Formats: sequence, C-alpha cells, structure tokens
Amino acid sequence: MSVLTSPAGPVGPAGPAGPNREVAAAQERIHDLRREIQRVFIGGTRALDMMMVALLAKGHVLLEGVPGVAKTTLVKAFATTLGCTSRRIQFTPDLLPADITGTYVLSPRDGTFSLRAGPIFANVVLADEINRAPAKTQSALLEAMQERQVTIEGDRYELPLPFLVLATQNPVDLEGTYPLPEAQIDRFLVRVTMGYPSARDEAQMLRTHGVEPPVVRALLNPQDVAALQTITARVHTDDDLHDYAVALTGFTRSHPRVALGASPRATLGLMQAAKAHAVVNGRGYTVPEDLRAVAIAVLAHRLVLVADVESDVRAREQVIEEALTKVGYRRGVRAV
Repeated sequence: MSVLTSPAGPVGPAGPAGPNREVAAAQERIHDLRREIQRVFIGGTRALDMMMVALLAKGHVLLEGVPGVAKTTLVKAFATTLGCTSRRIQFTPDLLPADITGTYVLSPRDGTFSLRAGPIFANVVLADEINRAPAKTQSALLEAMQERQVTIEGDRYELPLPFLVLATQNPVDLEGTYPLPEAQIDRFLVRVTMGYPSARDEAQMLRTHGVEPPVVRALLNPQDVAALQTITARVHTDDDLHDYAVALTGFTRSHPRVALGASPRATLGLMQAAKAHAVVNGRGYTVPEDLRAVAIAVLAHRLVLVADVESDVRAREQVIEEALTKVGYRRGVRAV
C-alpha cells in the first residue's frame, strides 16, 4: 500500500479511514526497513528503533559505542535501505571544515571560481567517528543540522531534502578523540548507546563471519521518506501531552544534580520523537507511553551535570528515569 497519497489534516484516534490506512501503510514500510537491515546487522533492536524514530521526526542520530560493535555496519545498511543519496565522512584529526562543506576552487582555464561541493550535500551523511575531529571541524555540521543549509564564503546553499546525519562516536575519551561540544550534541535528536551484543548474537556473528553477506536493497526513495515524515508531522497530540512534555523537561531544569537542564528545543524534539514512535507502532495519535519510550534517548544527552557527578556515565539517564517516575501525566477534563 502506498503512503504517497496522503490526505491533509490531523490524524486522530477516531479519524477517518484514510488517515488510519496511511498510518498502517507507514508502519508496514518501517517494518520492511527493519527486516531488510536485520539481514546484515546482528544485534539488539533498540538502536535501530530509535533510528527509525529519528528518520520520521526529521532528526539526526548520534550512535555511541566502543569500537567493534558494528556501529558503521548499522548506519551503512540503514542509509542504503532509504534509497537516498548518501556520503560518508571519516572524521580524522586533520580534517578541515572545508572538507565537509566544500569550497570554491579556481579554474586555470578561464580564471573563474566554482564551487566544489563537499560530502554534506547528500540526503544521508554518515559521520563516522565524529569525535576524532577537533571542535572546529565538528562545528561545520552545526548550520547544516539545524537549518538544512550551509554558508560557504558568504553564499548560502540549501541542502537536499530529506537530510539526515547519522554520526558514530566512541563513548570514552580514548587517545585521539575530542568530546563533542554541548551545542553540537544538542543538534542530535536522539543519542543511542550500543552495548556489547548478547552471547547468542555474538555466536551468530561468528557463524556467519567469512560468508558473503547479503546485499541490502533500497526499499524507499527521497519522495517516500518525505511522505513518511509528512504523515508523522500530522499525528494528533492532545494538549495534555504537551503539558506532560513540558513538565518532564522542566523537572531537569530544577534538579540538584543538573547544572543546565533540557532546553525548549529538547521539549520540541521530545514531542516530534513521540509522534514518530506512535507511527512506528501503527497509531495516528500519541499516548503518554510514546513520550516515556523516547525520553531517555532524546533528553539525557542534552543535560549538563554538576561537577560532582559529571563523570558518572549513568547519571544523565538516572535523572530522566527519576523524571519519568516523579512527573505524573494528568488527563484534562473536557466539556461534552
């Protein structure tokens, strides 16, 4: 069933059959993507689910894990299934901002300058080991991730839509790595931690190693991705859930272990991710569980902790878990 013929208007729990069908069709396409990626990626589904959420919500993904847990394999397979243009940037300490955005070069034949576009001009940008480049180079992505445009020598260039950055990084300060600045981290809708695989998955990996892996197929195209994102944007959300999202982020701003709480951009990202989670689960409306399911992935990496607990790798997630426990959802009374 196609998701390209999308009727206008919000999609609600009691909406017309058309919106319900398009959400069901969107869920089917997402399931197809998941099955295709799992043909080559062996591991848990949490990271893949959050990548699907970010895709539908027009957000970017920061995939975190120690070396050797198949982060690059996952993002390459994910990009291939989307059927969009993709470019990979291997971040290194000597990488320059112009190596990402592009620069003007002189043509010796006619004496004019022309733009040599960088790898940022693609639908899907794979930023591999992003924390191996210094902050100056990392900042080349800031404008692109927030505004879907780049400025080169004072000239503004629009990036192709859809536009998605899939970045990987090591979670510990190994030799030759640079921590991402807070402003850079805040541009990622979700941060997902990839741990070690289960014993069963690792044994399966050993059995299949050395065998020619299956070729991942492109199941979508840029128009399909845009249609899925449009469906997600129209998912119905009650005002009660808006209040709930504000209460969750507000909790982090007054927490004694937090020096800088979640920003309004984080609240907006939480609602966008909740709508995407609803579509992944076949609903045209959001429920409190949608916000709870994505809260840690959307909010935890945006918190700046006080010095006493800054080195605790679990402290940020614990703050969000505490918010989910202590902040209750109250459904408002509506007049009949």
